[in-house]
Amino acid sequence: MEMAVGFHRTLTPSFSVNPNSRRLSSSPILAKRILGQTLSSPAITKLPLTFRPLTSVRSSIKCSVSEATETQLEIADKKRQLMRRRDIRNIAIVAHVDHGKTTLVDAMLKQAKVFRANQFVQERIMDSNDLERERGITILSKNTSITYKDTKINIIDTPGHSDFGGEVERVLNMVEGVLLVVDSVEGPMPQTRFVLKKALEFGHAVVVVVNKIDRPSARPDFVINSTFELFIELNATDEQCDFQVIYASGIKGKAGLSPENLAEDLGPLFEAIIRCIPGPRIDKDGALQMLVTNIEYDEHKGRIAIGRLHAGVLQRGMDVCTSEDACRYARVSELFVYEKFNRVPAETVEAGDICAVCGIDDIQIGETIADKISGRPLPAIRVEEPTVRMAFSINTSPFVGREGKYVTSRNLRDRLYRELERNLAMKVEDGETADTFIVSGRGTLHITILIENMRREGYEFMVGPPKVINKRVDDKLLEPFEIATVEVPEVYMGPVVELLGKRRGQMFDMQGLGAEGTTLLKYKIPTRGLLGLRNAILTASRGTAVLNTIFDSYGPWAGDITTRDQGSLVAFEDGTTTSYALSSSQERGQLFVGPGSDVYKGQIVGIHQRPGDLSLNVCKKKAATNIRSNKEQTVILDTPLVYSLDDCIEYIQEDEMVEVTPSSIRMCKNPKLAKKTR
Repeated sequence: MEMAVGFHRTLTPSFSVNPNSRRLSSSPILAKRILGQTLSSPAITKLPLTFRPLTSVRSSIKCSVSEATETQLEIADKKRQLMRRRDIRNIAIVAHVDHGKTTLVDAMLKQAKVFRANQFVQERIMDSNDLERERGITILSKNTSITYKDTKINIIDTPGHSDFGGEVERVLNMVEGVLLVVDSVEGPMPQTRFVLKKALEFGHAVVVVVNKIDRPSARPDFVINSTFELFIELNATDEQCDFQVIYASGIKGKAGLSPENLAEDLGPLFEAIIRCIPGPRIDKDGALQMLVTNIEYDEHKGRIAIGRLHAGVLQRGMDVCTSEDACRYARVSELFVYEKFNRVPAETVEAGDICAVCGIDDIQIGETIADKISGRPLPAIRVEEPTVRMAFSINTSPFVGREGKYVTSRNLRDRLYRELERNLAMKVEDGETADTFIVSGRGTLHITILIENMRREGYEFMVGPPKVINKRVDDKLLEPFEIATVEVPEVYMGPVVELLGKRRGQMFDMQGLGAEGTTLLKYKIPTRGLLGLRNAILTASRGTAVLNTIFDSYGPWAGDITTRDQGSLVAFEDGTTTSYALSSSQERGQLFVGPGSDVYKGQIVGIHQRPGDLSLNVCKKKAATNIRSNKEQTVILDTPLVYSLDDCIEYIQEDEMVEVTPSSIRMCKNPKLAKKTR
């Protein structure tokens, strides 16, 4: 086992900025000289690129590993009976959210001739999930591959949001290097730090891609120096700090070794991948070992295990064993490799390649597919602990069963525990009652995506407010703290700073962003203070602020935090809302419902303009007697507020719940914890 997986912490080739680059001030080598250190650099050679006929000869991309070091690596490989495959590169594309990973992958696929010339290709082709397209974010990591100069490049597109960091941690087991994509204006952001830290811990090679270089306010010098400082903060080795830099515009499909001199294609980027990312180190003649890092499901093929083959050769029809506690035997019914944008059937897969295996019905993420006779398990995948939990329970409202297909506690339990099979960063526990389950995740968005997927599958249930997971160490109560980064125009900086201060946030950095009049604020704030913060910041900044957060550490309890100053308007009785009743109710606050909506007693129908809850009769009808006039009066109603699932989960407090059905999202008071209303 040690022979197959012990290479993560060995000497890893890493890379330098091209010395011929016209922007020497952005080079990490120059920064190292300023710090009083010196790094040796090999002789520079010229390599012509022939990616397109129109592309001229470019400056070479030379990595910082000296010939002596390469020789030492080869000797070490021979000693350990390992070898490198020169015809394959396994890379993951990692970055902060919205820094252009998926768009860059689109350009790489198009220029590698993955699609026909007349084929219609939609934007962000890797975001195949409906929810990903609606939200404009990557949620699940996905595999594809391209071929460049007889070298197969397996590419894994990863999520950029910190709540899905578990996906990134999993896929880093499959690769030898990462493309770290950084925005040319924003520079390294919280998630950039997280994914880079994990990549450096694995000992992976890093190529830094400064993306969106065509933005008017781009500042590549600042971005490169900030990235270099981040490498130093994360205790990277001297070789890792000497990284290769590529400047690119993913949307235009251009890349180059200097920001002013971009090629007409992504040739320099492909060349950097081939030269600076090492091939997989394998034990070709050893016993079969494959670590399962992802699971997919097909109606016809069943469970499909995806991972990288570390040692040996895998063949279709081969008898294997899966090892966790006891060896379970199975036969590989089908075998696939990734070619271009599809899974292609294969008879044999050699060590070093990424493949998909069918025929093992009970395989789990983190298990090893090994040789039947002499196989040994690889180290299991470990991810960071969750920090937020929410209570899921069956729907107890009077409208239960109207819209949902799965409403029982057995349906809910089966679905939640099935989610654990592929979502390693999530935990599910049984609650105080048989119909309650505690779901823990990396953040509210992590759990909200699960809720949204479940309601689209036909589930009907209720969820409570998010709560942080505290720890007690040496009789001291510790709570999770996060690093919050807020981009806000200077004119709205005051209200935002005041808001973060009320939530126990401590500012530790403030800087201007380019010439756009935007200020970047960095805070260390309790996770409790972030609950419901996103909407409050958008309100305070007129919708212009951008909030990003990432888990930092556990720290001492920060004290009480008030997250909401206003109460709720609660329906007084069951019935259908009327314009007559709403016209007087809207004077009490902002309403969530319009006329003709069915409501029930205890449902939250609006936001009270004062602290404390207020019960309202929104179903009252105008009396129609012969004494009063029946003349119709014109009623002017305000447009009701439309809250999304994320907004509802941010809004609710301890004694409130969100009712989730395939067609509706309602909020109500928790009958078990109902406070006295006015």
